[in-house]
Amino acid sequence: MTQHIHPTAYIAEGAILGDNVSVGPFAVIEAGAEIGAGSRIGAHAVVHRYVKLGQGNALHPHAVLGDLPQDTGFDEQTVTWLICGDNNTFREGFTAHRATKENGATRIGSGCYFMNNSHVAHDCSVGDNTIFANNVAIGGHVEVGKKVFIGGSAVAHQFCRIGSYAIVQGTTGLNKDVIPFTMIGGRPAKHYRLNTIGLRRAGITGESYKILEQAFRLLRNRQSIEALEATEEIMLLKDWLSAVSKRSVHGFISVDPE
Repeated sequence: MTQHIHPTAYIAEGAILGDNVSVGPFAVIEAGAEIGAGSRIGAHAVVHRYVKLGQGNALHPHAVLGDLPQDTGFDEQTVTWLICGDNNTFREGFTAHRATKENGATRIGSGCYFMNNSHVAHDCSVGDNTIFANNVAIGGHVEVGKKVFIGGSAVAHQFCRIGSYAIVQGTTGLNKDVIPFTMIGGRPAKHYRLNTIGLRRAGITGESYKILEQAFRLLRNRQSIEALEATEEIMLLKDWLSAVSKRSVHGFISVDPE
């Protein structure tokens, strides 16, 4: 097994490192942490116990994975997890905390990019290929779908859901759910339109895009989308709208009437 461990790094007995893992100066990996093959742990980065990290991940300097949840009632002896997929990038100062309930997990998918000083709180889930810009912070139990982009310094209240393919404008404060496929921003936050560029990049074009436009117009007018053609996107949207949410129940952040 090939590994590249700087002599000043601390690797606890019982930590599990895959093949071709590199660990930089003064990094710390605690007992029980699992680091997948080909991952790079930067200088002064910390991977706590109860972290499972997939293959090909990159932790930049001072990133911290799996520390205690910021919950004053949490018993630190409780076994909870932070589970991350493959090929994620965690830039300088990124933090993600493990869950609060016994055997629960904070989950991060694969192919995500977290810019410096962004934060994923306890019990959150973040879908594949999502991007957090600098200083984004999401509270506990927030659900973020796949291929979401969240602009710099945006924040999300506990239990919010941010639907797949959405884009959140920088500095936006979210206290309600964000509809999939849409662009949201402003103060107070409003859904403005579909995330046109993001959808095009995801290959959602042509008739599929036109049907989503119809769905957005109907939702803007508080009307049902049941009669629309059951494309993959519309089925995702229906499933999302029907799910129970503490920040939803027709309480979506306002849709811009323009």
